[in-house]
Amino acid sequence: MPNARDRQLDGLRAIAVTMVLYAHFFATDGSHWGHLGVRLFFVLSGFLITRVLLDARHADRYEPSTALKSFYARRALRIFPPFFAMLAFVWIVNLEGARSNLPWHALYLSNFWYALQNDWNPWILCHTWSLSIEEQFYVAWPLVILLAPRRSIERICIGVIACSLAYRLYWPVTATPSLMRDLLPFASMDALVSGALLAIYRARTSAWPKWMMLSWAPLAAAFFVLLWLKSTPMTPALEWATWIGIEVLPLVPLTMLVGCCSAGFGGYFGRLVHLPPLTALGRISYGVYLFHPIVLSLVVKGQPWIPVNVSEQGPGRFLVAGAATLILAAISWSALEKRLNLLKRHFPYVAPRNDSPVASFVHAGNPADRVHGRSSHRSTIHARDKPGRDDAFQTSDVQ
Repeated sequence: MPNARDRQLDGLRAIAVTMVLYAHFFATDGSHWGHLGVRLFFVLSGFLITRVLLDARHADRYEPSTALKSFYARRALRIFPPFFAMLAFVWIVNLEGARSNLPWHALYLSNFWYALQNDWNPWILCHTWSLSIEEQFYVAWPLVILLAPRRSIERICIGVIACSLAYRLYWPVTATPSLMRDLLPFASMDALVSGALLAIYRARTSAWPKWMMLSWAPLAAAFFVLLWLKSTPMTPALEWATWIGIEVLPLVPLTMLVGCCSAGFGGYFGRLVHLPPLTALGRISYGVYLFHPIVLSLVVKGQPWIPVNVSEQGPGRFLVAGAATLILAAISWSALEKRLNLLKRHFPYVAPRNDSPVASFVHAGNPADRVHGRSSHRSTIHARDKPGRDDAFQTSDVQ
């Protein structure tokens, strides 16, 4: 059942955002888990938007202009309101003195701002580098999926991943570990497009390539070994090799994790990512990620009135700032985001046969059904059994 499978992806989002909160609120050793959580978000985003766009392209009444306009409108409804509400709050109170460079963040150029400054200032908005990269990806990638020749899309994906890996190998030659190596768009295209390539491959078959089945466990093991070595003294050459390995080695395991959850994991892990608390956290994970540095700043300022230590990384900060972040994200979801998501019905990827308002309401925004890894597109023609029910894929499809 597609809804059940996509609820597992919400559970996976919950795991990703928990890794981010752990790194920013609890860990004291520069934990890489937060970055790994962001990389998992990238794979998820690349997979989900590519799957939706492929479903639209394979539909009988596919029109590129309609699909493009609907994609951008739906992304704007999902992403912009809470993002600009957060920026407005930062501007009004000039939180951490961030008001002066807000235009960069408002234009989704945060990654370029921090890369050019080579400094995480203002820290209150440093998490927006990943949101900027995703938005830059959202602008360009639909043009590839919807307009490129169908036979070329997979080759384009492989080429982009290869260029991203080459970009990483370029930096040791420069011997200058600046923020540019991690924040320019090509530094993250490997993860985003790995998710896209997964969607393209899964539209063809549900079987994994043999090389992935054989390699994911050794790659994951090598990644954990490098994480352990990261805290030990190393030569500059080994530091570069460790950095490249930590970035590249998890790609295949993360991609397979997303693919297995999209198909429906069984066993203990399947039941874990399907737990209601995890899927609920996954649905509000965008707000959790978006608001958590704001909450952290306010909690630290409120230390005199808080009985536990929130001024430093540790369990006190994790519990207090984490709980406050979840409450704020839940309010944002219930009061704003969930309501705005309902407007997506006015922007169907495929125009309905009948252009009357009633038909538009019935058909709008229904993703194509998938049967045995193939697109059946029944939902672009027929109404849902229960149009009003909450749908994890519809409401939180891309974070």
